[in-house]
Amino acid sequence: MKTTVTEVRSETVAEVPPVTRKARPSLAHLSPIDLQSYLKGVDYPAGKGDLIDHARKNNAPEDMIAALEQFSDRTYRSTTEVSEEFGKIK
Repeated sequence: MKTTVTEVRSETVAEVPPVTRKARPSLAHLSPIDLQSYLKGVDYPAGKGDLIDHARKNNAPEDMIAALEQFSDRTYRSTTEVSEEFGKIK
């Protein structure tokens, strides 16, 4: 009966700390013009969820979606009201 020795290598893997996400992303680079371009064609009155859905359909970047998610949960009757709300969170 033969006995074989198997070499086992153990590699140490450095632990990487988890990535923490900011609660609110910086909105400094977003403009009201950008916002309105991603909301082009939305039918008013529209709720916060409608605005987010429409922006996603228009391929809005995630930071724009994050900005819309900070809006008050209410019905917006016009682009003016949306711009005013955007100004409050910016």
